[in-house]
Amino acid sequence: MKKISLALLFVGATSFLMADGAALYKKCAGCHGAKGEKKALGKSAVIGGLDKAKLIEDLKGYKAGTLNLHGMGGLMKGQVASFSDADIEAVSDYISKLK
Repeated sequence: MKKISLALLFVGATSFLMADGAALYKKCAGCHGAKGEKKALGKSAVIGGLDKAKLIEDLKGYKAGTLNLHGMGGLMKGQVASFSDADIEAVSDYISKLK
């Protein structure tokens, strides 16, 4: 019984520590729409359903300040500055599944 309790505790702690893509996306929805269906500020591509690997690459580029798609580099850098790699992975996974 002790092993099962420890296993459940570990699973719960791991789930708590994992980034929540849906929660992170709330920061994005104001410009990109609830389902990623909007062109942010009329400039960006529609992001809902984009390839996860491409989203990760772009978000890391924005965070590093090396990407400036549609002139949005400065704004996006500020948006993702606090995102960890796990956050970027989680939000990219979430966005890639939006339809």
